[in-house]
Amino acid sequence: MSANSIRCTSPGCSGTVEDGFCNLCGLEPAGLVPAPPVAGTQRSAGVPSTSRASTSTSRRAGTGRTSSSRRSSRVATSRRALGLGMVQVPELPPLDPATVLMAEPVVPESKRICPGCDEKLRREKGFCPQCGKAYSFIPPLAAGDVVAGQYEILGPMAFGGLGWIFLAKDRVLSRWVVLKGLLNAQDEASALSAVAERQFLAAVKHPNIVGVYNFVQRGTEGYIVMEYVGGRTLRAIRKERGPLPAAEAIAYIHRILGAFAYLHRQEPPLIYCDFKPENFMLEGGDVKLIDMGGVRRADDPAGDIYGTKGYSAPEAGQGPSVESDLFTIARTLAVLIFDFRGFQGRYEFTLPPPVEQPVLEQHPSLHAFLQKATLADPAKRFGSADEMAEQLAGVLREVVASEGGGPRAVESAFFLPDPLGFSAPPLQAGMEPLMVRPIAPTLALQSLPPLKVDPTDPAATFLLNQGTVLDPKRRLEVLRHAVGQFPESLEAPLRLAQAQAELGGWDAADETLTGIAEADDWRAAWVRGMIAFGRERLADAISAFQTVVAELPGESAPKYALALALEAAGDTSAAAEMHDFLVRADSGAIGAAFGRARCGLLQNDATAAARALASISPASSLHLRAQLALARCLILGNTGGTLGRDDLTRAAAVLDALTLEAEMRHRVETEIHSTALRGLLAKSIPAERDTLVLGCPLEEGRLRLAIERSLRALARLSNEPQEKIRLVDLANEVRPPSLF
Repeated sequence: MSANSIRCTSPGCSGTVEDGFCNLCGLEPAGLVPAPPVAGTQRSAGVPSTSRASTSTSRRAGTGRTSSSRRSSRVATSRRALGLGMVQVPELPPLDPATVLMAEPVVPESKRICPGCDEKLRREKGFCPQCGKAYSFIPPLAAGDVVAGQYEILGPMAFGGLGWIFLAKDRVLSRWVVLKGLLNAQDEASALSAVAERQFLAAVKHPNIVGVYNFVQRGTEGYIVMEYVGGRTLRAIRKERGPLPAAEAIAYIHRILGAFAYLHRQEPPLIYCDFKPENFMLEGGDVKLIDMGGVRRADDPAGDIYGTKGYSAPEAGQGPSVESDLFTIARTLAVLIFDFRGFQGRYEFTLPPPVEQPVLEQHPSLHAFLQKATLADPAKRFGSADEMAEQLAGVLREVVASEGGGPRAVESAFFLPDPLGFSAPPLQAGMEPLMVRPIAPTLALQSLPPLKVDPTDPAATFLLNQGTVLDPKRRLEVLRHAVGQFPESLEAPLRLAQAQAELGGWDAADETLTGIAEADDWRAAWVRGMIAFGRERLADAISAFQTVVAELPGESAPKYALALALEAAGDTSAAAEMHDFLVRADSGAIGAAFGRARCGLLQNDATAAARALASISPASSLHLRAQLALARCLILGNTGGTLGRDDLTRAAAVLDALTLEAEMRHRVETEIHSTALRGLLAKSIPAERDTLVLGCPLEEGRLRLAIERSLRALARLSNEPQEKIRLVDLANEVRPPSLF
């Protein structure tokens, strides 16, 4: 970092501030105050409202909720990497501005909608037969016109909900610009008012939002002057290519969420209102919001509301909010990846079932993400663009992994790392068979990753400072004190319920959870699942963890908890599927790898078990444990089939590569040689003098001698008299027959 660099001050971020934004988290760092919005003039009485064309609507706003009281975390992703470095997207060269002009500037009859009553119109100009309002669909500017003495018009680019969009040349600064109509008014005073009330957009500065340069007026028309973006809209890309690959579409949406987070953090929040594929563009290797004409301030209850059927939230007409903006983002993602013919009709506010959209069946986390983001109740959707982006990043990681991109490490914003990647049952001595059982609920409970303390909770600092209290009874008292001291805290009673459960106070823990005001919060559901595990109420645990999975579709921990609950309940098939999914998506899912191995052995599929264990990285502290379990899986073979020589020699090779203490090595050698002997006796493995298994030829006599030596070595190492006797008896039983 250079001497002139400014380190980002956002919590948990180590990036550097460039051009006012962090190059790691992409956000305005905490403590850096953005330029205040320019105060706009209040709407004058009697100013006519404008409307979108075609399927767009214009309604008067009521007082709507503009921000969520629910907590959300910041998403730390690279501002420079579209798709977080996981997705390669086509990079488009800049377009020649001359190619974007309309050949024939005519508004199709299907898009001629009265700006006053939404009545369909046939003529290009006149008065609405329904409400009498004057209208015109003829471009008010022609090539060669100069607006405000500075902007020379080249021609119209498109017709939008607020009127015509023109390409122009800035004569003063020698650059291309776009003029977008603000109001189709009947007098200059109305046009002036429309221009004045949009001045707050001049303060909007973000790398993924089109720059707003100026606001000008020409007669009865007001225009916003914006940066020219020489790329292609996502609508054009979608139209040309059809439904986009899920990973590519998610990459675009995830990137643009940073722009929405910026808008929503302004004071007052800025609501975009009308997000859809034609309103953001791919230029080079990045995306950008290109239409700011419908943006409104959240504190403007009299402002016009713009929205498009099929994208707008059901409550948007009563007052756009952060949640209604996020609804449009999810709908846009759906349109990009679906063959979505009914999105403006049958499925205007809902999603089609997976049977109609195979991409949802292929990617369950994507399905869960879209479901949550488009719920009818705004309070149950994502609470912020940051929260939405964080979950979408997890979904993207899973989608990429499922399409062959390999697992990737990820740090959760909500959960600490898996505390225990546990193995198959302990190694057993001698020739005893390997016993395989589902995970016990008590062990599963110990394996659940702990919740991080929510930094926005009123009791966060207190709870973090008390994290070193190890005595369970003392911790219980501390948490009771925290509940009384911080009545608005959700974290304090949740931690109290966990502490009560740890001491066996199940009823007290249930009572504490029942008293939580936000009992439907996913954190409360997580703790309910943990308590249900401890009480061995597995159906309740499954239900609780399913709730958390639906709330956090991009997180691995809830899926892992659900897999453990399914496994403990005996649903090995569903548990194996979820464990396997996690192993393929998350390189840190070590507990899931062991879980997949357990399920594989329970399903008589030692090959799948071995594959899961082999996925655990040598860098993991549990690599040795995994390799031991791998060797045992290889020699176990499929219960209903036969053990192959290749599996046997591979198991021996795995063991040879490990550094083990003497007792453990003798135990595993005993098991491998015993398995080889059983294979020879059953004639499933041929006797071969030249094939060595841990230095011993595949011959009955030599294998018996090797087993005998290992058992006698174990007897010498044992400190238990009865165990010594047992091991010697086994050694005598297995030794080759002799005359003496």
